[in-house]
Amino acid sequence: MSTRRPLVAGNWKMHKTGPEAREFCTALAGLVGDAPAADVAVCPPYTALEASAEALAGSPIAVYAQNVHENEKGAHTGDISSAMILATGAQGALVGHSERRAEGDTDGQIALRVRNAIDAGLLVVLCCGESLDTRKAGETEAWVTRQIRSALEHVTASDITSLVIAYEPIWAIGTGETASPVQAQEACAIVRRVAAETVDGEALRVLYGGSVSPANAAELMAQPDVDGALVGGASLEPESFAAIVAAAG
Repeated sequence: MSTRRPLVAGNWKMHKTGPEAREFCTALAGLVGDAPAADVAVCPPYTALEASAEALAGSPIAVYAQNVHENEKGAHTGDISSAMILATGAQGALVGHSERRAEGDTDGQIALRVRNAIDAGLLVVLCCGESLDTRKAGETEAWVTRQIRSALEHVTASDITSLVIAYEPIWAIGTGETASPVQAQEACAIVRRVAAETVDGEALRVLYGGSVSPANAAELMAQPDVDGALVGGASLEPESFAAIVAAAG
């Protein structure tokens, strides 16, 4: 039986102002309590990171950013560095989400962002996943393998405590379609096997993301290679997100 502690993270995407985030986090902390059976994190937009961190101070719930730039400073209008994220009280960052990749984040940038964020002391949740066309073509394993190897180019075995990988099939993000537990297990096993070329695969936490809900969370997270969930739409209401956290126990 795995000794890996589950992680349930909620990616709010472009939702919630600072005041809305503060209200949400206060409610969530009350629902989750002081000793949840899983690690819990919320991923607000940059403008709500500080409000979220303040509202969750003293609670077991962490705050992660939704992206981080590969450089610490410079002429990068609109971007945010790891130092800026840490200054808000946040402790981690998503890197390589498919929605960011679709807007131009490259494999090379993602690899540098993973390294930069880990060096800064952030926990990295590295995202990977394939499109529906890629899955239909039978190329899921090759696609995910390439993404993982590229993203971990600058990672070493000692970085394992700062790294989580989330498998999110693009075809299941925000669509209501969810990978079956068997599909989630197969893909997360691939992620673990490929990442084990670089870090301790048995220690690595691998999450599933893609239309996770209170109705399907327990079955998905019961799979042997699924160590939690990266939650989208269902993380926008404290009650539904708290129900998913409870399912991880």
